[in-house]
Amino acid sequence: MLGIICLAVINTSAQVLTSEDSLYAGLIAREQSTVISGYGEAQYSLDTKRKTSEATLKRIVLFIGHKFNNKISLFTEMELEDALVVGEAGDEGGTGKGGISMEQAFLKFNFNPSTYMVAGLFIPRIGFINENHLPTTFNGVDRPFLEELIIPSTWREIGVGFYGAVKNIPGLNYSIALTNGLNSEKFSNGSVIRNGRQLGSKASGMALATSGSVLYYINNFRLQASAYIGGSTAVEKRVADSLQLNSGAFGNPVVMGDINAQYSNHGWNIRVIGTAVSIKDASNINRAYANNTASSAYGGYGEVGYNLLYKKHKDEKALVAFARYEYMDLSAKVPSNGIQNDANKQQYIIAGFTFKPIRGVAVKADYTQRITGDPNPALIITPFPQQVPYFKSNGFVNLGVAYNF
Repeated sequence: MLGIICLAVINTSAQVLTSEDSLYAGLIAREQSTVISGYGEAQYSLDTKRKTSEATLKRIVLFIGHKFNNKISLFTEMELEDALVVGEAGDEGGTGKGGISMEQAFLKFNFNPSTYMVAGLFIPRIGFINENHLPTTFNGVDRPFLEELIIPSTWREIGVGFYGAVKNIPGLNYSIALTNGLNSEKFSNGSVIRNGRQLGSKASGMALATSGSVLYYINNFRLQASAYIGGSTAVEKRVADSLQLNSGAFGNPVVMGDINAQYSNHGWNIRVIGTAVSIKDASNINRAYANNTASSAYGGYGEVGYNLLYKKHKDEKALVAFARYEYMDLSAKVPSNGIQNDANKQQYIIAGFTFKPIRGVAVKADYTQRITGDPNPALIITPFPQQVPYFKSNGFVNLGVAYNF
């Protein structure tokens, strides 16, 4: 979401979409003001091979912010995923599968109109979706798979971040952040570092991370490069020593980088992104935790969309036809004490429509074709016939509705 907000700050002609955007951009007129905003999405998905389906209220997010004065503001977002957290049989229909979490909770300190600092639980600027994750701003019922499995959106941690613009180069912006690190014990094969995020929940260990980005708006282009390096030893030194893991702020480092570009003009929107992750001490992590951590992963995607209603309605109403191709290798390199799994070589072909009858509301439909390599039999814990069938090529029909205000 912050991607939209930052664009509103940088480009004064940008459309303010929510009251949160207005607060972030400093457009709340009163000296003190509390604003409420939010977003949500519901989904239905049909697995064409297994002949199963799933319907869920994917997420509901409530934003409450407060402007203390022209220099200091508070931003909080609480998220409920999959509708029900806990329920008893006969009461709410059984055990809930959802979760509640704080997506953001930080203070923003303005130094001048283009320079500010944030402190608390916030989302660093990495990739497209991490900051700008409103469900009405991306095509497809699901977020791009690359920005869930490699860049683990929505990736928030505790720390401080500094954001600014280069005065002599209009459109050029930068950010740098210092946050807590990851927990390598939670890494898993096929999801790279996603499960290792600590997300502000009693983040343990001495590990730290630093990230930075350069973001440039020029004509109809949005160009960005970002990088991350952080430690992943989430235990105290004596425990790390017993596990033969490097300790310290950047022990067992994770390095990530991405480059992305977006072109928008007369109803056309084109996005491309490439990203890679390196975990050079994956062998040590596997020895300590036996979690089959890969040494590297990489991927990229390209998407083309066109608003069929642009000539008549501009951006007030939209019917976007889009197609996206994604390729990922989630275990491009595996250390000698790991097990390679070709099912981690994944391709996704997604095509569909996004209808926006009004700003802040989206109705979505897409078809997703997933193509992977063969799963490694050595990783199958439950053999046939209990094993769930695996299809290297499978299709999914997805429907969704989303809103933000």
